Amino acid sequence: MPQKITLTLRPESAFEMPISEGYQLYSALLAVMKKADPDMARHTHDSPIGSISLGPLDGRFSRSERARHKAVSPAEKYNLQVGITDPKEVEIFRSIISPLVLREQNLRLEKGGLRVEELASSTAGFEQLLTPAGERADGGPCLDLQFKSPACIQYKNTKVFEMFPHREAVFSSLLSKWNAVCPENMRMSMDRDDMARFMIERPLDYETHSVVVNTVLDRTKGHPRPIMKQGFTGRCRYTFAKNAPQGLANGIVALARFAEYSGVGSSVSRGCGAVAVKIGGAAGGSGETVR
Repeated sequence: MPQKITLTLRPESAFEMPISEGYQLYSALLAVMKKADPDMARHTHDSPIGSISLGPLDGRFSRSERARHKAVSPAEKYNLQVGITDPKEVEIFRSIISPLVLREQNLRLEKGGLRVEELASSTAGFEQLLTPAGERADGGPCLDLQFKSPACIQYKNTKVFEMFPHREAVFSSLLSKWNAVCPENMRMSMDRDDMARFMIERPLDYETHSVVVNTVLDRTKGHPRPIMKQGFTGRCRYTFAKNAPQGLANGIVALARFAEYSGVGSSVSRGCGAVAVKIGGAAGGSGETVR
């Protein structure tokens, strides 16, 4: 079942890191996993389904004189959220927890290390995520999604990225992730046209970004070259038309709940597509916060 780990980290010393820190955090986490379980680290890295998702490093940063960089301080604490959706979630969970907590290993980034001070975890079964959306009233529930790191959603098999939190793009991405990891009897079938016909998106604010998801050695120039993707961050509310089928609404709500574990779009293991979700009334009132 999907799992979520929240790590509270403290830097060993002050150091700089890229604003797009996800690929360094992923490399550091994978190195820790290799020491505990090389086979599981290899499975996580090679898996085509995106076994884990990483959120952004949350905390107070100092400005850096180096372009596209920020600085961390040992006087501050930083939170990192790791989502696990792979069917081998238990083994992946152990390969992360064992070295970081039991063996007190640190996450080693390019310029410094991060020490784990606290750890919390939670799980949610697919049955729990599929809990019905509730009574229909004025179009059904409102889904409030905060895209915390750039969501990089490619349009089908092209090299074109979505630069707007369009309902079809966001929930088609989540549907693909859900069907790749859920039990066979819980797979869902939804038509993109139905998403477009019965859903409404209302962006409250959003920005577009180019984000570094990896680096490779440029053999011609003799130094690392960044690999970039495009995406968006911000906040968007999704509601349903009054005549939306209840089955569609229930399925979309399940995908929204799932998003906090899986991330949205591609490169989620490298810090892209992290999302915080609130589910409330159609008017956007108080409601369920996914945990």
